[in-house]
Amino acid sequence: MSDAPFDFFDTHVLRTERLSPSFVRVTFGGDCLARFAGGGRDQRFKLFLPHPGQARAELPTDPLNWYPAWREMDPAERAVMRSYTVREQRHSPEELDVEFALHGDTGPASRWATRARPGDHAVLLGPTVADNGGVDFRPPPDTDWVLLSGDETALPAIAGILDWLPAGTEARVWLEVPDPADRRWLPTRARSEIIWTCRGRSAISMHDSIRDAVLPGGTPYAWIAGEAGGVRALRRVLVNERGFDRRQVTFTGYWRRGTTEDQLLTEGTLAAVGED
Repeated sequence: MSDAPFDFFDTHVLRTERLSPSFVRVTFGGDCLARFAGGGRDQRFKLFLPHPGQARAELPTDPLNWYPAWREMDPAERAVMRSYTVREQRHSPEELDVEFALHGDTGPASRWATRARPGDHAVLLGPTVADNGGVDFRPPPDTDWVLLSGDETALPAIAGILDWLPAGTEARVWLEVPDPADRRWLPTRARSEIIWTCRGRSAISMHDSIRDAVLPGGTPYAWIAGEAGGVRALRRVLVNERGFDRRQVTFTGYWRRGTTEDQLLTEGTLAAVGED
C-alpha cells in the first residue's frame, strides 16, 4: 500500500459484455479496488495489460516513479499501457467497469478487450483520493449549462459525466460513433438533449450540427474530447463562431489520427492537444 495520491491496483476480469458493434464492457474485480477513489465524471486512469502469452502484466512496483522504470523495460516484456475512463465503480463486491471502443486487431488494447475472459489479469494505476488530476470535467460555479461533445473514444467519459450531473442541469450533447447500432440510452438526471451522428453516414457532420445549433442562453461550459485534430477544430468553432470564452472550454485529445499511443507517449503529448 502506498501513501501516494495514486497507486497500482492488481485486478482480474470478472465478466465482459458486448454492448454494440463498437463497444465491449469489461468488469474488473479485486479487493484492492476498495481503495480506488474515483472522482466520477471523466475519471481517467492507466491500464496495464499483459502481452499475448503472458499470464500477468509486467511493470514496476513504485507508483511514484513508475514511468521512467517502465520506459527502461524491454518493450516486448513490459506491460502494454493505455489510458481509459472509469464508466462505473461499485462496492461490496468491488467492481469497476471499463468500456472499450473497439477497432479490430489494429491495437493491443482492442485485441485484448475483444478476447478478454474471466480471470484475465490487468493492473490499473488510479487515484486513492477522489479529487485528483485524472478528472478534467470541472465547470465553474457560474455555469448555466454544459455542452459535451466527443467521438466513440469519449463516449464512456460523456456517459460518466451525464451520470454525475446534478438533477435539472441543462446539457447539450453531441456524440459521433462508427455504427448506427452504437447509439444507446445514457442515464442522467440532467435535462439533456443528445444528438448522435454516424461517421460517414449522417447527413450532417457533428461539427456542422454544433455550428448550426440553437443553444441555450447564459454562461456555458464545454467539455470536448476525441481525435486531437477534430477536437482542435471544434474548439475553434466554439470560441470563434459560437462566442465561447476559451476559458470555458476543456478540450482533450484522446488519440491522434495516424499516431499510436506509444508514439504519443514518446512525444510526451498523451491526453493533450495543445493551444492554437
